Amino acid sequence: MTEHLLVFPDRDVAEQVADELAEEGFTEVRVVREALAGEEDDEDHEWGVYVREKNVADETGPVESGLEDRFSALVAEHGGWYDPHPR
Repeated sequence: MTEHLLVFPDRDVAEQVADELAEEGFTEVRVVREALAGEEDDEDHEWGVYVREKNVADETGPVESGLEDRFSALVAEHGGWYDPHPR
């Protein structure tokens, strides 16, 4: 099983990406609100897309590497950032 967190500055983008990934059949995809460290204002939040895939047995293998490359490209395209190990 692998877990990933893709973070975007815009909620609409996060929801669009989450919908696309859910349609592709990942085990779990959900949008989460990420508070920036030390910020309390509602506008100082980013939107994360948490992805869990239970069908990846080797977290150091080529499938995991391919997911990391793909998710990195997705966040770069939308001005976000990526955490490949959000534990």
